[in-house]
Amino acid sequence: MPSRPAGNLTQDWEQVIFHRHKPNSTALKNPKAVNSALRAGAAVETVKKLDAGSNKNSSSASQPVMHERKLDEQTEPDSFDRVPTEVRQAIVKARIAKKMSQAELAKHINERTLVVQDYESGKAIPNHAVLAKMERVLGVKLRGKNK
Repeated sequence: MPSRPAGNLTQDWEQVIFHRHKPNSTALKNPKAVNSALRAGAAVETVKKLDAGSNKNSSSASQPVMHERKLDEQTEPDSFDRVPTEVRQAIVKARIAKKMSQAELAKHINERTLVVQDYESGKAIPNHAVLAKMERVLGVKLRGKNK
């Protein structure tokens, strides 16, 4: 049998307190929980966030806030310049005169075939570097006015 410790045996009558976990943020935002805390006299802090969760413009701001779409419309051009008709025709005539296909021209200028197709159809936005490569390979002036 185990032996008892020597000395007087005493009872421990100190209180043991179990703490509850703090409620999570959703429970704290619950209107019932807020009202019960107010009734109990607990300190309740309310913070109103300015224009939280709305798409409305702030009327209190010193400068009006613009929607992104309106801002984009003001800063971006409506359309980009495309390859002019004269340049498109000059590319096609020079390529046919050299007896090259679009794929061969693209290979000579180190671009994809789709780039040459876009330039010849007029869908491409002119890039001076690509036009310079085409001028060099085809031997035709494509940029600027003829002097």
